[in-house]
Amino acid sequence: MFGKKKEDDGLVRSVLLAYFILALHVLLIAGVAILVLFFRGVVNYMLWIFLGGIALIGFSGFYFIRRMRAEGRSLGEMLRNPMFNGRSVEVSLLGGMATVKLGQSSPSPAIGQNAAIDIPRLEDPDASRRRGVTELSELARLLEKDLITVDEFNKAKRQLLNG
Repeated sequence: MFGKKKEDDGLVRSVLLAYFILALHVLLIAGVAILVLFFRGVVNYMLWIFLGGIALIGFSGFYFIRRMRAEGRSLGEMLRNPMFNGRSVEVSLLGGMATVKLGQSSPSPAIGQNAAIDIPRLEDPDASRRRGVTELSELARLLEKDLITVDEFNKAKRQLLNG
């Protein structure tokens, strides 16, 4: 009963954190819009915007490293966490304008599904042609040995050539 409460708290915290990050993105866009409207362009303040961005990235990196050290872990240990096993970790800003991806890139299943995703792939044209030639020569061999009739050969050949 107590374990369920902790899981629910973790879920609520994660959702609230996601909303907080979304709100920060909106504030960032609003700040850039205010700069454009009131200060007649971002170009005049590009250096300050760049330095502010570097400071934000540095502060977030400092906070992340401080938290890792407080937990007594390294980055490798954190990425070997079973929660990240077989998944890639992606950090994106403003819908993917700036993205950092760590780990394997593999399509993730839909929420609630643990089944593997079977992605259809196109066959190599050369391999398809070789397979067709092999099957056609096999049909010709069967016709020569009188194991199939000419009508059966022509029908199978049409099916093979039509796909």
